[in-house]
Amino acid sequence: MKKILIFLLMTTAGLAQNRLMKTYRLGEAASLQKGLAGNGISDIKEAKGVLWFGTGHGLSRTVDGGETFETFLPAQGLGHGSVSGLYVQGDTIIVATATDTLTAVSDQYLSKGTGLSVSLDGGDSWTHFPQPGVTPVQNLAYDVEVVDGVVWIACFGGGLIKSEDGCRTWQVTPPDTFVFNPNNRLNHRAFSLTVGDGALYAGTAEGVNKSLDNGKTWVNFNHTNQQEPISGNFVTALAFQKTAEKSVIWAASWKAEGDDEFYAVSKSENGGLSWKTMLRDEQAHNFAFDGSVVYVACNSGLFKSTDYGATWYLFPAIKDAESSNRVYDSETDSAWGRDGVLWVGTTDGLARTNDNGYSWKIFRAFQPTGTAGQPRTYAYPNPFSPTRHNQLGGDGHVRFQYNTLADTRVTIQVFDYAMDLVATICRDAFRHGPADYSDVWNGRNDYGDAVANGVYFYRIDLENDGAHWGKVMVVN
Repeated sequence: MKKILIFLLMTTAGLAQNRLMKTYRLGEAASLQKGLAGNGISDIKEAKGVLWFGTGHGLSRTVDGGETFETFLPAQGLGHGSVSGLYVQGDTIIVATATDTLTAVSDQYLSKGTGLSVSLDGGDSWTHFPQPGVTPVQNLAYDVEVVDGVVWIACFGGGLIKSEDGCRTWQVTPPDTFVFNPNNRLNHRAFSLTVGDGALYAGTAEGVNKSLDNGKTWVNFNHTNQQEPISGNFVTALAFQKTAEKSVIWAASWKAEGDDEFYAVSKSENGGLSWKTMLRDEQAHNFAFDGSVVYVACNSGLFKSTDYGATWYLFPAIKDAESSNRVYDSETDSAWGRDGVLWVGTTDGLARTNDNGYSWKIFRAFQPTGTAGQPRTYAYPNPFSPTRHNQLGGDGHVRFQYNTLADTRVTIQVFDYAMDLVATICRDAFRHGPADYSDVWNGRNDYGDAVANGVYFYRIDLENDGAHWGKVMVVN
């Protein structure tokens, strides 16, 4: 989840030095990993019928609407860590990656960019460039845009940065006339980008900045310099919607430092000159459009509007139509829609609906069990915190992953360290096979009480296939 970050002492700089780069071709590197890379889906983009997914463990794509997935990792030319920013247009893909690390100026783990990977042939070959910027502190690219051949990245700690030579060299380019100083100037902490009607928009910790000349000059719209302003100055996401009726700039405008600021979604239909706010108190992360339909991915779920934000509908919890699988987190982080098909990215997997949310298909990354010497079951996340992991309906949830060899019935029970029965997850439930399954436990006993911290054992009894044991640690 995107959050306001702590800034330490930084230095000013102009043009970055030439950077070493590495080029990869799929025929020369390891073959693509099959399946979805990770269950945290931060971004979804589409080009030429291919859907691309930025995840917490790499970049994935599907060319067949979700029937199969392929994943790009460092072996194929991506940077290490999670995908923090993604740009897709035609055959051009630009992927920004990041990881958490200790730095010399702090004893806390802070986010650090691990570079940008560029493909100009739809993913067949990649060139990786080190992370640009003048500081290692919270310097990661949260958004990427390209305008007239100029690559722009919003790097928060590193500021707004541009490259005019295909990511080889970079220049810190604040969206104002001041020398770069993110310590003292909130407008230099860049977080989001979008392009529309010939304008480049950059969201910072001090509002929305607009340029009509590709970054030479800027105008700033913030919570205090307009009669109808954005709700809050920390703009975590921007998106441009173009229909036959109108052009709309959408902003996820979070509360920053002003006492009268508030979390909401802000929109402008006149290029930023005035704004209307909606979905008050919602922390928005991303936008998607299907013609005139607007989707907003928020902490409390996915919202939809068919009238440009006059009214909103909140989708109910996502459940798979063909199984007992569901998304155990209300937070949504990304979305993409076209011609009635909607994809939603969450912290607990990826989901697709073709009928406006009446039925869903859930896709999730997992390590297969019972193959290549792997155990028949495991628990994740492990250790498990019921107050933090997979929160839904006031409970956390841990998954017990397992596989079946044939059609069978399954019983799953949880025991404490003294081997006393704590909870029964399911009893004699039918499961098809061979197949992979996961069932969940909410960290409560059969009486509804939260269990104490400690080690718990679980047993999966498969009819005609024996009992399979696993272990999970509960930590609050």
